[in-house]
Amino acid sequence: MRIAILAHVRQRIAEPFAGGMEAHAWQLAAGLQARGHDVVLFASGDSDPRFTIDPVVTQHYELTFPWAEHRGSQPLIAHLDAGYAAACDRIAAGGFDVVHNNSLHRFPLEQRRTAMVPTVTSLHVPPYDALHWFVSSSPAPRHRLTVTSARQLAAWWPEGAPPEASVLHNGIDVARWPYVPRGNGEAVWCGRITPNKGPHLAARAARQAGVRLTLFGAIEDPEYWQAELAPLIGPDIVYGGHLDAQALAAELGRASVFVFTPCWDEPFGLVAAEAMACGLPVAAFDAGAAREVIGDAGAFAAPGDVDGLARAIQAALATPASVPRERVLRMFTHDHMLDRCEALYHAVIHGDAALAA
Repeated sequence: MRIAILAHVRQRIAEPFAGGMEAHAWQLAAGLQARGHDVVLFASGDSDPRFTIDPVVTQHYELTFPWAEHRGSQPLIAHLDAGYAAACDRIAAGGFDVVHNNSLHRFPLEQRRTAMVPTVTSLHVPPYDALHWFVSSSPAPRHRLTVTSARQLAAWWPEGAPPEASVLHNGIDVARWPYVPRGNGEAVWCGRITPNKGPHLAARAARQAGVRLTLFGAIEDPEYWQAELAPLIGPDIVYGGHLDAQALAAELGRASVFVFTPCWDEPFGLVAAEAMACGLPVAAFDAGAAREVIGDAGAFAAPGDVDGLARAIQAALATPASVPRERVLRMFTHDHMLDRCEALYHAVIHGDAALAA
């Protein structure tokens, strides 16, 4: 198939990944390409050159409009509208069999566009006002929608999802996350370093549990870092930088427990699944889809409960490394995700809902 992947352009689709959306788009493009599909990645022009890139914008917009997304910036909205309108027009004229839309932009959802090119839209965020109406009015014979968890299916459609919507769990390429059966007794945390990811709470809980913690990830919010995390850094709380997948997998493999601290309605939690693939049980806040992803491969605390999270770290350390690894192999492999994607593509091309099951 000739497949257009339409990405979000806040960050570049390249390592080291800014977050789960960028990692997902990269893995999707790489996996489909490896399966012999003709893939064009519509993303920021500074994305990974190993792919055929058709730029939505010249460079990722966080570089030129830092934090503007959170302030409702009209120049940013106009910039993205122009980029996505032109990209959708190029996709319509490009002879594509299907477009996999990960953009979180309203234009690819319009029925006049999905009528021209069969579309699968994946929603990687909880419902929010700027997109919710466009999503709810978009199901059509040539448009399927996916969310990353059952939790998000209920959040987007609390009165029941339409037949065109389904759960598509993120998938882990387990070859990139090698299994290590025994760690060094320490904890790790990774992700975007922002308040809604809660690394300051992970640090406090690890210190309370008496377990050394290393934090990995991009410092997306420097003011938050200086106010909440820099004062905690010391011999037992370490910042390890922002690493590519190979280096991060090696660091995860050395540890014994992963700490996962979502402070929002986390749609999936790709970093937790990646750690589980390496054999790390997870101590987590029971927020968003955390329990759906982690299951019996860890221990939970109430959201924001540092004392409870400290206890969960100690409890998770007793979980055999084989448990999280086997859960990933059973539920969250890259091949399983790609199989589902291909089934969805065939279904939307042929207008047959049964093919997507």
